[in-house]
Amino acid sequence: MFTQLHPGKDRALLIEVCLLTSALLMPGCASTEKHDELSVYEAGHADPYEGFNRSMYGFNMTLDKYFFKPVSDGYKFITPDFMETGVNNFFTNLKGINVVLNDVLQGKFQQSASDAGRFLTNTTVGVGGLIDVASEVGLKNNVEDFGQTLAVWGVGQGAYLVLPVFGPTTIRDGGAGILDRAANPGTYVPGTGILEGINDRANAEGALNFINEAALDPYVFTRESFLQYRRNLVNDGKNDSASYDLDIDPTADVSAEPKPKTPELAQPSLDTTSKVEESPATSAEPAVAATSNVTAFDNMLQSFEQASNKLDQISKHRRRK
Repeated sequence: MFTQLHPGKDRALLIEVCLLTSALLMPGCASTEKHDELSVYEAGHADPYEGFNRSMYGFNMTLDKYFFKPVSDGYKFITPDFMETGVNNFFTNLKGINVVLNDVLQGKFQQSASDAGRFLTNTTVGVGGLIDVASEVGLKNNVEDFGQTLAVWGVGQGAYLVLPVFGPTTIRDGGAGILDRAANPGTYVPGTGILEGINDRANAEGALNFINEAALDPYVFTRESFLQYRRNLVNDGKNDSASYDLDIDPTADVSAEPKPKTPELAQPSLDTTSKVEESPATSAEPAVAATSNVTAFDNMLQSFEQASNKLDQISKHRRRK
């Protein structure tokens, strides 16, 4: 009845974010220099306070190494797996009120009904949210917050920020986070925030190890992963082709017919038009490739989650010996 821990359920856990970014960047491996310069330009505008952010990132990593990680390891050592799952389910369920509220504010009324049913089911039948009964009956766990609501209302994300202790965010999401905490009942129960933080850090163990071991620049990898993850949430997972950094010249206008310079060249332009009309079939090939990459990513993510869960179980078993 208990569901497995899924690293991507909470923003603090970046494992899905990291893998998602890796999958989305695969089609861009053959990008031209023009695309590389464009990426740098966009990154500079998204992260104008990089010096400060890198300092805060280093501070957070040091604090994590000497404080949060030891506390998290101790929590995982003394807590049975089923209790860890129950605690994770409990805090996920607490966010249900905030999810339903933002569903309504974004005009997602059908989804709000489903999320309300999920919250009520887990709160009652699921013993206060300790057991994720709703997932067993097919009620999906959606992620909505005030940051996404502001984005739907047209508010830009603003600059990327790394806050001490709290980690990566943006101007928009940082301000909206205050409203998210206000809408969470756990905010008003002393000690709940501490336990939730320990739970988040325990879930993030695999993600942090992945970033530190696989990324050439952990700061940049975390930043790009976080921003892509937030954009994916705002778009409800419906990214357009631009999100895949395809090797396509964005300035090219394939729909325009070439204009003849002289009357004598007007007739040959008809053949050119016929070639342009065939271009959609050719331009569909990158989209097919992007779809294949997304499918491959889904399969890779499932395999990674299974392997990660097995490694966690083996590690915990060895520590108890």
